[in-house]
Amino acid sequence: MKFGIIKELKNPPDRRVVLSPAACLEVVKSFPQAEIKIASSDIRAFKDEEYLDEGFEVTNDLSDCDVFLGVKEVPIEHLVPNKKYFFFSHTIKKQPYNKKLLQAILEKNIELYDHEVITNVNGQRLVAFGRYAGIVGAYNGFRAVGLKLNAFSLPKAETLTDQQALIDALNAVQLPNIKILLSGKGRVGNGAKEILDGANVKEVSVDDYLNTSFNESVYCQIDVLDYNKRKDGNLLGKKDFFNNAEDYESDFMRFARVSDFYIAGHFYGDGAPYLYTREDVKSSDFNIKVVADISCDIDGPVATTIRASTIADPIYGYDPVTESEVNFENESAIAVMAVDNLPCELPKDASNGFGENFIRHVIPSFFNNDKDGILDRARMTYNGELTKRYSYLEDYVK
Repeated sequence: MKFGIIKELKNPPDRRVVLSPAACLEVVKSFPQAEIKIASSDIRAFKDEEYLDEGFEVTNDLSDCDVFLGVKEVPIEHLVPNKKYFFFSHTIKKQPYNKKLLQAILEKNIELYDHEVITNVNGQRLVAFGRYAGIVGAYNGFRAVGLKLNAFSLPKAETLTDQQALIDALNAVQLPNIKILLSGKGRVGNGAKEILDGANVKEVSVDDYLNTSFNESVYCQIDVLDYNKRKDGNLLGKKDFFNNAEDYESDFMRFARVSDFYIAGHFYGDGAPYLYTREDVKSSDFNIKVVADISCDIDGPVATTIRASTIADPIYGYDPVTESEVNFENESAIAVMAVDNLPCELPKDASNGFGENFIRHVIPSFFNNDKDGILDRARMTYNGELTKRYSYLEDYVK
């Protein structure tokens, strides 16, 4: 089996890679039947020479490879027919901007495996960049706090080498006495927690967060039943929430009254209540001054997120009265950080973490007859058609 690490060609460029030089070495040592070739790239976080130093061929021709490994969508004109591809296609939710991409994949008889649907038998994702989105998103949020409150200055994450450098930068500044709210306890939320803990911010309970004043910055990490409640007042547990989200309403405003900085690291499911609406933000009880929306659902459950921002220009302002974008430095504005490709700012760390999971969960499936069904569940197209699991996309591609 010959794998090809493709060059990322989507614009803006992405410096991440599925397998670092060290990860490639681990693959061929663990699976002698595997071969890996590397497409030459001048943008990848790991230089061509680093792959050459480990004994891998770096070339502009991957045509003899069986499986192409990439991160972001491959531009249609660069798709090679009759190959197996791994990348984030951003089509499983019928995203209109990638409709032509999926059509082209079918026309070119490409066997597409989407990283987003590499799951175990219970549907839990096995490879993802979520942890690094949380790490960078929390740091970027702190940077927005410093700028919004004119309290301190932090360098951009993309100018720093790794996670430890982010933590070192935070520890070099004096944080103001603020309350920080973090929603979510999955990969993203816990990635953000790593930054909060690394910056030595004190974690407190929900009760203390809501009812106690502190002489230092503190944070509280909340889960779905902390910011949602059943309309009938009953307490039936998380399983009931996930099965009957329509029976719940938001209880987020009790946190908004006492929070200065909010980090949105939760997963939002269709049909769940919005955390806060535009009307909520107009309330005098809404005290939040900075929002780091790592989840970045536009016009969704975090109402202040009206567009995604960019690594180059990560912060904008939201005016609660006009419900429109303004300069974040305006006194009435809520500063919003809503970069939607945060892991790109720590490409080496993110690639290393992703590669570890890809080697653990995906690579063995090519050599054990896919005994755990990993490849089968992630395969979206086969022989020019959608697979049964993804047949719901038929109307989308037609």
